[in-house]
Amino acid sequence: MKPQSTAQAELSPEWRSLLDAALDARRRAYAPYSEFAVGAAVRAASGAVYTGCNIENASSGLTVCAERVAIWKAVEAGETSIQALAVVSVGGATPCGACRQVMVEFAVNLPVLVADVEGHAWLTDLQTLLPDAFPRHLYGDDHEWRADSRSRSMP
Repeated sequence: MKPQSTAQAELSPEWRSLLDAALDARRRAYAPYSEFAVGAAVRAASGAVYTGCNIENASSGLTVCAERVAIWKAVEAGETSIQALAVVSVGGATPCGACRQVMVEFAVNLPVLVADVEGHAWLTDLQTLLPDAFPRHLYGDDHEWRADSRSRSMP
């Protein structure tokens, strides 16, 4: 069940800006098989916004979601901390399970704006969408397990 919806016009300027970026990305979706275009935008800790659209493939397993495209673009640019995500589609679909798991890698307490193309939006968060997320079981509740907090040595 979706939380109480609000009109997109009533969103704060920060959320409206992120949603506008997601709407723009949705226009570039490559969805010839499902005809279900999705756009996403993430705001990184630096304040930069990265967008993504879904990109389908005839081999369905190779299709990638808009949320992951946006996050991967942020990571490729050197960002490892995501502060907010907006996603927009017909009907206001929430991120899939794979996207939720990718999201938790870069933001444990991520606010998520889900919007439809009819002008409605719902604010939720990653804890609600993916409670008891993996890898909590590897590190425990007391450990900060986000990717940017783990030390890594590079050759």
